[in-house]
Amino acid sequence: MAAVRFVAIGDSFTEGVGDELPDGTVRGWADIAAQGWADATGAPIEYANLAIRGRLAWPIVEEQLEPALALKPTHLSFNGGGNDILRPNTDVEHIADVFTRVLRRCDEEGVRLIILSGANPSAQLPLGPVFQRRGDALSSAVLRRVEGRPDVVQALNWPDTELSQPKYWSEDRLHMNTHGHHRVAARVLHALQLNPPEEWWSPTSTPTAGPSGLKYYREFVGPWIKRRVTRTSSGDGRTAKYADWVERHPQ
Repeated sequence: MAAVRFVAIGDSFTEGVGDELPDGTVRGWADIAAQGWADATGAPIEYANLAIRGRLAWPIVEEQLEPALALKPTHLSFNGGGNDILRPNTDVEHIADVFTRVLRRCDEEGVRLIILSGANPSAQLPLGPVFQRRGDALSSAVLRRVEGRPDVVQALNWPDTELSQPKYWSEDRLHMNTHGHHRVAARVLHALQLNPPEEWWSPTSTPTAGPSGLKYYREFVGPWIKRRVTRTSSGDGRTAKYADWVERHPQ
């Protein structure tokens, strides 16, 4: 059994949407961090990822937390709430309470918690100021719930103004591209007191700009509104990418 057994739960941010590989599968910060963890320590680790795109914060915990803990991990990462704050009448304190639940269960099982805040796309989104206010409030509420817990690993991306720049985002402006996912992975390893490759912190190339104006609304905003009206999710019918352990060996 590997000394490190890392399981990730969450939504599209943790599944890796925006960091698509040539074969159409998604990678994302958690996959990148798992490999970087093995490389930095020089030892294999076991890694699982139960995250599914489109999930709200409480459904993430209701559907993913207990299966994740059943794997007997040493570390569990959690992020949620990004989909919640896109919806009207969001109760930020209720969303933040889910972090308390995750921390309590990790304490009970002897698992070290890694919490992440998502990156901030507000500047490039329709109704960006609304999203900014809600994200600020959620970030503050979550930090209050882990106050006085230095054992909780904190990889906080929301305050990172560099990561808010368009060069870190995919064409939909809501999910990070490969550059963004690498920067988040670097922050996770740094929070674990490991050294990520320096190039993960900033892109070495400039991504192609996505559509703008009406084309952007037609390709991305319209389908999102349709899912809200029809009460469907981009994650409907999807299963976890790695529901059981896979090994990552140093490269």
